[in-house]
Amino acid sequence: MKLTVIGAGSTYTPEVIDGLAQLGDELTLDELWLHDTDAGRLEVVGGLAGRMLARAGHPARLSLSTRLDDAVEGVDCVLVQIRVGGQAARAVDEALPVRCGCVGQETTGFGGLAKALRTVPVVLDIADRVRERSPGAWIVDFTNPVGIVTRALLDAGHRAIGLCNAAVVFQRHFASVLDVDPARLELDHLGLNHLTWEVGVRLDGVPVLDRLVGEHVERVARATGLSPELVGALGTVPSYYLHYFYGHDQVVRAQRRERSRAEIVAEVEAELLRLYADEELDSKPALLEQRGGAGYSQAAVALVAGLLGSRPGRHVVNVRNHSTLPFLDGRAVVEVPAWVEDGRVMPVPLPLPGALERGLIAHVAAYEELALDAALRGGRARVFRALLAHPLVGQAALADELADLMIDANRGFLAWA
Repeated sequence: MKLTVIGAGSTYTPEVIDGLAQLGDELTLDELWLHDTDAGRLEVVGGLAGRMLARAGHPARLSLSTRLDDAVEGVDCVLVQIRVGGQAARAVDEALPVRCGCVGQETTGFGGLAKALRTVPVVLDIADRVRERSPGAWIVDFTNPVGIVTRALLDAGHRAIGLCNAAVVFQRHFASVLDVDPARLELDHLGLNHLTWEVGVRLDGVPVLDRLVGEHVERVARATGLSPELVGALGTVPSYYLHYFYGHDQVVRAQRRERSRAEIVAEVEAELLRLYADEELDSKPALLEQRGGAGYSQAAVALVAGLLGSRPGRHVVNVRNHSTLPFLDGRAVVEVPAWVEDGRVMPVPLPLPGALERGLIAHVAAYEELALDAALRGGRARVFRALLAHPLVGQAALADELADLMIDANRGFLAWA
């Protein structure tokens, strides 16, 4: 089997390698190709990847390439984890909306739309090359905004699925709170990418959500960015991204005082690359935990093993809605648990979320539809409409101002601007 990582110069890549090392017996891998357009970063990250595989005694043959056609020729599965514009574009995405009184975050609100505009056309080009060189290959998207990018891939007829680590993070957090093995916990995780709630949690099949939002709410709430009082009142566990919605003004005030996440990540990445270049290093450094993406390693590799038939299992993924959340358009992409086995992805039955969750999910799903339209067809009017539709913007004068700022800042990435 051949697996290719696109955007392998990312500092996330050692997470994937670590997952391959840990789950090597469950995924028969003959070839691992790492591709990136930045040859320097690819060499540094690829060097560490080779040492990690050697340490684990993994038999896969490792190849590094800046040529996409070579990397995807005859491939069985492709992981896409690119960042168009790099951390410099992210810094702009986070800074501009804060100046205007809106949350500055790379995948939510203004930042999410800017990233979609830059990213969707590039990912679709990559997917077309994969289809030409390897018809039938799976494309696993870890590139944000995952929901919008995954829908673009599915609408274009690609064999694609989206992946986020949010559910794995909660599973591990709940396991720590309850002092149990994470594998004993099963989550009813639902919503849209970066807009999800845990509406059910079971330990060995026994419901424990009431305990988590009751006696353990102080510890559980720490992973949400919200107060224990609010989490207890909701009776569900919202993802961390919900605090941008439920505490918008407070977040903006904090962002005006503090360093941006983009600045912090840029420093962490620089230090990680310095560490990766050390030829004595043959394992992922502890600093990688500060980069984010915890749990990506096992989640990605286990999902690939399920897709290719060697490890059936339940995974939280981004897939077509169909009728999973019946209040949404069937063409929408939702983030829900699914049983994955031998190329089949089957969403599992879920409890219907309450009116509070349904309302926000439907609102953001409408924005995502408009955001994809803007990313595919361009034009200021479409950018304005998407911003106006987003609940973190939602005002005509503000959407008008932000549309001009977004287009001006991204002209180098937008063929239509």
